Amino acid sequence: MKVYTAHLRAARSPVLLREGFSWPALIFGPLWFLAHRAWLAALACAAAHILIATLVPPVLAGPLSLCLALAQGLFGTDILRATLAGRGYVLAHVVAARDADAALGRLVHARPDLAAEVLAEGMPK
Repeated sequence: MKVYTAHLRAARSPVLLREGFSWPALIFGPLWFLAHRAWLAALACAAAHILIATLVPPVLAGPLSLCLALAQGLFGTDILRATLAGRGYVLAHVVAARDADAALGRLVHARPDLAAEVLAEGMPK
């Protein structure tokens, strides 16, 4: 079972975020944040990677880059949650399901008022 948080904003389809460690955030870093429209996080991570590569001695640059990548994997969804909050989304529900489609089904079952938005906009990202 995976845990998803559902974030809602008026007249919009809910956004589901899968909780836990994010392997794509660890591997792709700033590109992953860009794909999720977290512009400031992408800029900050890219700047941190560039600063480590240019200012830190090579002996320490590798371990520091690895630590930064691990932090991105550990806190990536937390950063996305903060980005959604900045856009006006509110954490509405926590849903446990086997995948995102099942989580959306459980959310709509718990909140029938969301069915119209979900059907109008399709599966949220």
